[in-house]
Amino acid sequence: MVVAPHPDDETIATGMLIQQVRAVGGEVRVLLLTAGDNNPWPQRWLERRAWIKAADRQRWGRRRHAEMLQALQCLGVPTQALQSLGWPDMGVTDGLLQSSDTAVAELAAAVAQFRPSLIAMPALGDRHPDHGSAHVLVRLALAEQLDPPHQLAYLVHGHAPDSGVIEIAGTAAQATNKRAALAAHRSQMALSGPRMRRLAERPERYVDVAVTPAGSPSPLPWQPPAWLWPWLRLSVVSSTGTQSWRWRDAPLQRDSQGAYQLSLPAVAAGPRFARLASNLPSLWIFDHWGWCEL
Repeated sequence: MVVAPHPDDETIATGMLIQQVRAVGGEVRVLLLTAGDNNPWPQRWLERRAWIKAADRQRWGRRRHAEMLQALQCLGVPTQALQSLGWPDMGVTDGLLQSSDTAVAELAAAVAQFRPSLIAMPALGDRHPDHGSAHVLVRLALAEQLDPPHQLAYLVHGHAPDSGVIEIAGTAAQATNKRAALAAHRSQMALSGPRMRRLAERPERYVDVAVTPAGSPSPLPWQPPAWLWPWLRLSVVSSTGTQSWRWRDAPLQRDSQGAYQLSLPAVAAGPRFARLASNLPSLWIFDHWGWCEL
């Protein structure tokens, strides 16, 4: 099972993996979280319009869905293998922080229905907010399973580590099919073709998501400047729910190295994640701080 936040993530990140699974007789399910309809600049460019209304967004989402089906055909995946959840594009984080139980239940149901032996999900460190939050949701959905599938994390927006990864090269024919699948995403290639080709032509690298045993608290990876504190919000998500504070009100302590640590009560077994975000308005859609696993 490939968890794709938007149409084209399945091709860019897992085009080789999908083909290799199919080549040895495996079955593939692609779980599409959003329609990718909150994508205004390519839509303005291709449709020659300045204002994007709700009906325009819905039409754009249908277009991207059709492109994704064409891309999957290039990768040897049948139409019925695509399952769409219809979540809001650029809204996965809000769904996680405001109604995580509902989102986690939907993902858990999709996984239980397909019963994959391997699941590929976005990396926690991916700076697109839909991607990092998708990782958290998938991990929470799998945490309650007695025999969860093997889990691999892929990175689209950012640079994967050079070591400790599983790298998939593929054959020349598979590379050709992946390029054809990428070209099928015409709406995205119109403005971002060179960037998307660079992303898709990188070797596919996956991090094996290992279960981290409970131990001593680890420091948070962030040390924001004091002038930003009034606009920062720290959130913690686990199977027991979501907690959120302004940075200056969060239960933080500094260790001997000056790093911040969260002082939180113990919770039941399962992963727990923290996110730091700014409330300042910005045209930049990517996360500056993002998520970490506690």
